[in-house]
Amino acid sequence: MKTPSIIKALAAILLISAIVSAMASCGIYSFTGASYGTAKTVSIDYIQNRSTYVNATLSNTITEALKDRFITQTPLTLVKSGGDLHFEGVITGYTISTGGIKAGETAANNKLTITMKMTFTNSTAPELDFDKSYSRYTEFDVNSSFASVEQGLVEEIVKLLIDDIFNDSVVNW
Repeated sequence: MKTPSIIKALAAILLISAIVSAMASCGIYSFTGASYGTAKTVSIDYIQNRSTYVNATLSNTITEALKDRFITQTPLTLVKSGGDLHFEGVITGYTISTGGIKAGETAANNKLTITMKMTFTNSTAPELDFDKSYSRYTEFDVNSSFASVEQGLVEEIVKLLIDDIFNDSVVNW
C-alpha cells in the first residue's frame, strides 16, 4: 500500500517542475521587481559632468551609485564594456535656486537640482532602449550655508536619480 506516497511524490515533482518551468520562461526576476530577460551582464560608462557648475565628485558619485545598485540588487555581472545592458550618461545641470517665498517676499528655502541625460541600451530586448532626461531636487534652509549641507543634499538626490534610472531600465511595470 505504498501507492499513495508514490502518487504524492510524483505530484510534488510535477508541481516543482511546473514552477521552475514557469519562472524560466518569464526571464530572470528579483525581489526588487526587476526583470532582466536573458541579460547576463551590465556595463556602465563613466558619467561625465557637463553642467555649468561642476561638483568635483558628482560624476564619480553617480557612476559608482549606479554600479552599486546593479551589483547589489541584480544577479547581473558588471563588465567594463559591451554589457547586455549598457548605460551612458551626462550630468547637464547642477543648480541652486530659491525654493519658496515666505511672508515679506523673502526666500523660505533654497533648492539644489541635479539634471542628467541617460542612454540605456538593452541588447537582449532593444525595444526597451531609451534616451531620457532626469531631474531631481531637494530643498534646504535658506539660513544654512550651502557648503555645510551640500554633501547630504547630493547623496539624497543621487539616490532618487538612481532609483528612477534603475526602475526605468529593469523594473518595467
